[in-house]
Amino acid sequence: RFRYKATKAKQAQSRLKELERMQTLAPAHLDSPFDFSFEPPQRSSDPLLRLDEAVLGYGDDATVLSKVDIQLRPGSRYGLLGRNGAGKSTLLKSLIGELPLLAGQRLTGEHCSIGYFDQQQLEVLDMQASPALHLQRLSPEAREQEILNFLGGFNFRGDAATSVIAPFSGGEKARLALAMVVWQRPNLLVLDEPTNHLDLDMRHAMEVALQTYEGALILVSHDRHMLRNTVEELLLVHDGKVEEYREDLEGYERWILSSYKQVDRATPQAGDTSRKEKRQQAAAQRDKLRPLMNKVKKTEAAMAEVDDEQEELQTRLGDTNLYSTARKDDLAALLKREGELKIRAAELEESWLEQQQILEELENL
Repeated sequence: RFRYKATKAKQAQSRLKELERMQTLAPAHLDSPFDFSFEPPQRSSDPLLRLDEAVLGYGDDATVLSKVDIQLRPGSRYGLLGRNGAGKSTLLKSLIGELPLLAGQRLTGEHCSIGYFDQQQLEVLDMQASPALHLQRLSPEAREQEILNFLGGFNFRGDAATSVIAPFSGGEKARLALAMVVWQRPNLLVLDEPTNHLDLDMRHAMEVALQTYEGALILVSHDRHMLRNTVEELLLVHDGKVEEYREDLEGYERWILSSYKQVDRATPQAGDTSRKEKRQQAAAQRDKLRPLMNKVKKTEAAMAEVDDEQEELQTRLGDTNLYSTARKDDLAALLKREGELKIRAAELEESWLEQQQILEELENL
């Protein structure tokens, strides 16, 4: 589907490699407690939404982005890049209509149905309501068993589906907020950092669901793995504008580093101590980012190796002959190795999540 769009070749090839890897990883997640997908949207429009010559911001004296032109059609899959403060959230809030345009046009298709997620959605959940009641309020006509079955796919089962959410962790609340988005079957998904608070199994389940999603998607995420797996095109928000980014995510990492170099090369004025300090800070920032990016890649490679071995192990454990009395030692050895791999996978997951958090914090300085 993506190979023949010349201007998107790099992104497409990168995503194809990741999709192939995801197909390899899938068996390792067979014991995941999550099992959900996006049902096809009931209706759609083409285009779903457009911004024409849009000026975005918070008043005449607070313009954030200018001359923004975006067209979202069924099947569009955009990843949004840019530092914090560049205007990504401003763009998303303008797209969904929460933030009025300062100039230009916002046009929506007749059947445009938007599903929006950001971390603020967790704050508007009703702490004294259950997950089931949250969905019942969205669809009063839905049968109770239908709701409970759906929530089971997000690992809300038994009392977890019918008890109030006040004691829930941040990850559980994020899962509920995402479940509410999926439940409504939108034809346009606007997701702002959806993986915050989520563990690796839920991230994987979300990636798989997004891969088969038939509507339009625009995604902001510091999770490079999710971006590689789910988007086809990249947009870069910087210097008050939104531009198509024709490189891949590795190119974006180089762009981040080069932006620090540009500050580092800035000519200091005589006696301008603050300028000199900024250059020194940029150089230090660059030195911190590069090794961490390499460390993330090494961790991801180690995770892939563990996943490959887990897949092979599951195949071997599926051999019925293994469970005969004569092969009990072989079975014991494989089960021991299975336990070791689970521990190693958990260690790598924890390390990867920590690295992602540090990387995000450094990029936002």
